[in-house]
Formats: sequence, C-alpha cells, structure tokens
Amino acid sequence: MGDLVEATVETLRHSLFGRGAARCVIGELEGEPVGFALYFYNFSTFVGKPGLYLEDLFVRPAHRGLGLGKLLLQYLANLAREEDCGRMEWFCLDWNAPSIAFYKKMGARPLDDWTVFRLDAQALEDLAFPQ
Repeated sequence: MGDLVEATVETLRHSLFGRGAARCVIGELEGEPVGFALYFYNFSTFVGKPGLYLEDLFVRPAHRGLGLGKLLLQYLANLAREEDCGRMEWFCLDWNAPSIAFYKKMGARPLDDWTVFRLDAQALEDLAFPQ
C-alpha cells in the first residue's frame, strides 16, 4: 500500500520527536532493525482508563515467522499493563488474512460490530470553523 503513504521523513520526525504524538519501538535482530511497532495512547470512557493504540506493526518479509511480531506485541502488552491501560487496540484490513490469523493466535478478537469513520484532510478543512 506504499502508493497511499503521504508520510515523509520530515513529517515523521516532527510528529514522533517534535510533537511526541506517537512512539515507536524498533525490533532488532543481531543489531539490524528488522521491524517496528508505532503506537500512542488514547482514552476509553467505557473502561475509564487510557488505552494503547497500535498504529503500525511491521516486520520485514525476510524476517517473518521468527517470532519478532509476537515479541513486539508482547512488549506493548507489557507496557500497557505497566501504564494501567484498560485495553490495547488496532485496525487490520479485512482482506489481510495472514495478519488476522496472527492476531487471533495472539488472543486478539475482531470487533465486527463497530464501524470506522474518518475525516481526511479536505473533510477536516470543510468541517472546521472558518479561519
């Protein structure tokens, strides 16, 4: 889905290190970065606690099947527990069968009764108060 990516090195640098909007954990194998998990905190009024939201989990294709994705998820689950988060959530495209199977194997369950809504850049501009 690289054709849909708008992020640049500069926007990532600003968002991750300038604003602190998200955090990233790098997975290494023998000193080489081979995966990452990008996450941030949200809040649930249902459970009355913060939640850990996983935005991206990625392991390079050549290194998949070695348990690195599971280690990254375990790291985040431990972090969520330490931060007293009520839950950990993420989205997964419904056609991504390998990822769905992987997440289910980790104990995650899909929430089929929720619908995702999004305002993209133009919709945000249209909805916001006039400047």
